[in-house]
Amino acid sequence: MAADDRLTERTGPEDELARRLRDAYRRVAAARLSPEERERVARRFVVICELSKRDVEHAGARLDAFLADLEEHSDTPRRRNNAECD
Repeated sequence: MAADDRLTERTGPEDELARRLRDAYRRVAAARLSPEERERVARRFVVICELSKRDVEHAGARLDAFLADLEEHSDTPRRRNNAECD
């Protein structure tokens, strides 16, 4: 059973941002980062979370940039195991 976190239905931009922040948190937790890099990424994520309380639109833009940077550090099985021709 899913937790009742008001994120099961899209009702507004705040809920959409909350869903994206939750997904970003999971990606940060799963990322393979050095301790120093993990601290830097975590601090940046906290700043975005704090910003989301005041400016949803700006926080969404910052989250997009954050996720793009985090993608560079991703080590997914797909990327690692695919042959160059795939």
